[in-house]
Amino acid sequence: MKANLLKGAVIVLAFLFLTGCLANTRTAPPIHKKRVEKPVVPFKSDDRYYYFIEAQLQKKKGNLDEAISYLKKAAAADPESVYLQKELVKLYLQQKDKEKALGAVKKIIEKSPNDAEALVMYGKIEQGLEHFENAKEVYEKVIAIDPKQKNIYFLLGGLYLDENDPVKALPVYKQLVEHFPGSYAGHFYIGKILLEQGNFTKAEKEFQKTLELEPDLLEPRFELVKLYKNAGKEKKIPELYKYILNRDAKNIRAAMELGYYYHQAGQANEAEKLFKKLGERSKTEKEVIREVLQLYLDQKKYDAAVIVLEGMLKGAPDSSDIHYVEGIAYDGKKDKDMSMKHFKKVKPSSKFYENAAIHIAYLYQEQGKIVEAINYLNDVINIVSDKPEMFLYLGSFYEEIEEFEKAEKAIKRGLEIDSDNARLYFRLGVIYDKSGKKEESIEAMKTVISLEPKNSNALNYLGYTYAELGHNLDEAEHLIKEALKYKPDDGYITDSLGWVYFKKGLFKKALKFLEKAVKLVPDDPTILEHLGDAYLEVNDKKSALEYYKRSLLNKNKDKTELEKKIKELTGKGPET
Repeated sequence: MKANLLKGAVIVLAFLFLTGCLANTRTAPPIHKKRVEKPVVPFKSDDRYYYFIEAQLQKKKGNLDEAISYLKKAAAADPESVYLQKELVKLYLQQKDKEKALGAVKKIIEKSPNDAEALVMYGKIEQGLEHFENAKEVYEKVIAIDPKQKNIYFLLGGLYLDENDPVKALPVYKQLVEHFPGSYAGHFYIGKILLEQGNFTKAEKEFQKTLELEPDLLEPRFELVKLYKNAGKEKKIPELYKYILNRDAKNIRAAMELGYYYHQAGQANEAEKLFKKLGERSKTEKEVIREVLQLYLDQKKYDAAVIVLEGMLKGAPDSSDIHYVEGIAYDGKKDKDMSMKHFKKVKPSSKFYENAAIHIAYLYQEQGKIVEAINYLNDVINIVSDKPEMFLYLGSFYEEIEEFEKAEKAIKRGLEIDSDNARLYFRLGVIYDKSGKKEESIEAMKTVISLEPKNSNALNYLGYTYAELGHNLDEAEHLIKEALKYKPDDGYITDSLGWVYFKKGLFKKALKFLEKAVKLVPDDPTILEHLGDAYLEVNDKKSALEYYKRSLLNKNKDKTELEKKIKELTGKGPET
């Protein structure tokens, strides 16, 4: 203890000596005093710099939460700094938290309502949140404040085009080229809109202007092809395609469309050359088939697709890819026989084999040949036995002909391959329900929900099952309300909620939802009968009878109970 006191005294004396010397030394710079005091004094005006630097360091390290925390402190230390607020918005966006970014940018706008940069951020966030009307208003304001914000014209015009509103999009692009005459994209979009409006002369001028500004562009030439087709100037079309192919010999779209043009013009040999070459290319270039899908099948141009694909088969007669796509095209044409013929030529080694097999099974089903569909799928399973989806469809077909034991067995075989397949569990739950195994059905649906908590079908099915049994009605209500979060306008789920309230004895509340369900699904016999039951409970026998009769008209089987209800109300048979 004494030794420590002595040591402390020496330190104090030394300190006093040093400070005394410094005090008497005129040449000592006053900054020394500040250097001693600085660590003791808390940050004041310099807080923002410290916190901002820390935020940047944390951002570089990828610690976005820490970066945001420091940046908030920096902004609090300098609440007038718009720059810091903008940096905070950027961090929220980097963190993909659009809601917080929106709140932060709104604070900037409150202080600086005409800050163009902040408004651009605001508009983009609103657009990202799909608040499109708000985004459009903001973009309009940005253009009014700063017409040189070039990118905003494209954002605003794009929103109008996405909403299929070319009338409002057109002046936006016209403003763009007014302020930026060299914007080839602006002229291009004006041309597209004018073409859509049928103003071919002005549209052509805009496309020509686009090409004048950017001569190597190909897309305006495709638009000119479209224009010349509509304007009856088809003689100009081949030269455009040839120009494109001279610039880009592998351009699939140009070759495909030129081939189809030749076919329509009766130039079969020219068409065949192009299609055959595309068929050969499809063996190694996946883009060829993708282009057929985009140009023809996505737009439901099935006749054109068949012509192109038949020509391609001459270059690749054994192509499973081409046969599969042609099967889809013939299905679109409602030619089931030709569709099946092409699907059956898809080889087991093809990535499309499983889909082709399922298509064939459904084609059998559409023809009422369920047994053939089952036999076919069993043959496929002998070739590819590791595909759980095959067992899902096989089980569904057995279910359709009410062979529930075989259906259950098929689904369970699928679950042996994929034990976490929610679709298989759902189907198993339905099969259990139809075969009278209610408890097993409930457990299957619980499994689906554990695997996919947002599975609206399983939530509804389990809730409705509880309602039918009259059990766990509070839980049933909770499950069905959860299902409605994901499908708010689903008539069947709405009916389920109404039925839960019916079972709870809340008949007026039940009516509200059952009436809505009938509006959403007007011809479902079960929903109509439910509504009739609810009207009967509130002593509106006339309405009850009306909905019972409507239900009977739409019911194909199990009519006995419904006929009994009608008879009790009328004293006569259902024909009245």
